[in-house]
Amino acid sequence: MKYEYLIIIIFFIIFLLAILKLNTKDIKLDMNKLVDYLGGKDNIIDTEVNMSRFIVTLKDISKVDKESIINLGAKGIVELDNQLKIILGPNSKQLKKYIDDIK
Repeated sequence: MKYEYLIIIIFFIIFLLAILKLNTKDIKLDMNKLVDYLGGKDNIIDTEVNMSRFIVTLKDISKVDKESIINLGAKGIVELDNQLKIILGPNSKQLKKYIDDIK
């Protein structure tokens, strides 16, 4: 009888770990995609972070794929001249560091 409970508990733990694995995203991959959607690293002039907002100054704003950025998880985008303010939440600081490292 004890073995049955043990098997059920092990199965439940494996099931939970599988669900958690499916729900986690590869942040590095998403950042690569986001850089591509911003027109590539050569299109990025400057970056800033203001709380949950990622602010990026671009050479050519027409190269930006805003719809794809929203699909990656951005909660909103505001465009001002050649600058985008992207609401990303807690990933904003990580994205700035990533972009600074690849430039």
